[in-house]
Amino acid sequence: MPLGLLGKKLGHTRVYTASGTLIPVTVVLAGPNRVLQVKTQAGKDGYNAVQLGFDDQKEQRLTKALLGHIKKQNGVAVKRIREFRDFSKDVKPGDIVGPTLFAPGDFIDAIGTTKGRGFEGVMKRHNFAGGCATHGAKGWKRRSGAIGQRLFPGTVMRGMRMPGHMGQDTRTTQNLEVIQVLEADNLILIKGSIPGAEGDYVVIRESKKRPKGWKAPVATVGKKKAGADKAAAAKK
Repeated sequence: MPLGLLGKKLGHTRVYTASGTLIPVTVVLAGPNRVLQVKTQAGKDGYNAVQLGFDDQKEQRLTKALLGHIKKQNGVAVKRIREFRDFSKDVKPGDIVGPTLFAPGDFIDAIGTTKGRGFEGVMKRHNFAGGCATHGAKGWKRRSGAIGQRLFPGTVMRGMRMPGHMGQDTRTTQNLEVIQVLEADNLILIKGSIPGAEGDYVVIRESKKRPKGWKAPVATVGKKKAGADKAAAAKK
């Protein structure tokens, strides 16, 4: 991941373009991120990476091991730490990076933890249809039905979709467009929604499928058809 930031999802709003088009956006507090450590291929770590810290924390709330690591890098106690490999921006420990790593028009991937839904049944968790409401069926409206076999193998198969804990999973939403970057407020406005609830921590990284400089492919289907029509008309 060449570029990345730790941030916090603040909420949703909408902005308007110069032409008056409404765009729904998610507001992310993406800074300041402190550079805690820089690892290099030539060093003892054996690979290139940058370790970023986000959101101040009281020292007594950190483990001694983590606090010692931060102090060794002359850093300030932080709540979240994330390592980004092959960071394309040259930084050194103690530097501050923020939303200016990205610009309007860039594409990013947002990584977050989905909302926890508690214990849910198969209809909400897996979109099952449920049982019949009529024709003599009793007590099967929201149940899954048979989950096993008879004599052989006589067990529930591994991976069977059943009721259980729903949500609180790490999910990545790809190819989201950056609409605005507010440097003074350390905010990034991202088109669409990202995983997580308001106030949750998220990771904003440069899109793997649409990195900086990516351009949408030009549609050629219409041009080919127009060329074929012109050739047909010329023959006539």
